[in-house]
Parts: sequence; C-alpha cells; structure tokens
Amino acid sequence: MKPTLLTAATALALTACATGMPHPASVAIAPVVNYTAIGLERVIGQDATALVRLFGQPDAEVREGTARKLQFQGPICVLDAYLYPKGTESARVTYLDARQPDGSPIDRASCVAALSRRDAAR
Repeated sequence: MKPTLLTAATALALTACATGMPHPASVAIAPVVNYTAIGLERVIGQDATALVRLFGQPDAEVREGTARKLQFQGPICVLDAYLYPKGTESARVTYLDARQPDGSPIDRASCVAALSRRDAAR
C-alpha cells in the first residue's frame, strides 16, 4: 500500500504544478535610446564660462556638492548641462539632457543648435 500512496502523492503534486497556475503578465519594455556625442562637441567638456558665452546666462542653476547643473531654456527646448570636476580641475560638462518645453523628447544636438542661436540679450 505504501507504493500506491507514494504514487498518488506524486501524481497529485505534479497535477498541482501543471494546472491552475496563472501565467505572468507580459511586461512592456521601454525602447533603448542611443545617445551619441555627435553635434555636442561645442558643449561636452566645456566649463560654465564657455556655456554662458555660447547660450547666455542660465535660466536655472543647481549645485549639489561639487556638481553643478545649468539649465538653458528657449522656445524650442530646455537643455540641462551637468558639470562635474575631475581631480583638481574645474567642473566641466560631462552629460546633457534635452527636452521640449512640454517635456517631450528632443535630440540633444538639435537643442544645442537651437539654443546657440537664441537671442543673447535675454
């Protein structure tokens, strides 16, 4: 009788595994955005003084420790330039983020080009 009980328990366990288990919901994966530095040569590696010469005075500035973010706004886009020091050197742009005024994505190089043409007398 013991072999029959063992067989029945095994069959019951296997049946429980095979039925009634919900399948995991599918998960949408966000598309990968490829960021290139093409068109950003005038900005990446520059210090704050060079950014002011290129875009005019920033519309916002945020400091956190030794890091600094300068934000430049125009009718086409908003550009966030992140400056970090390296060793004893002054802080320089290491990363840029760009978006349209409504928050929609925009190419960073296009934003740099648009902002470099904005009225410097702002």
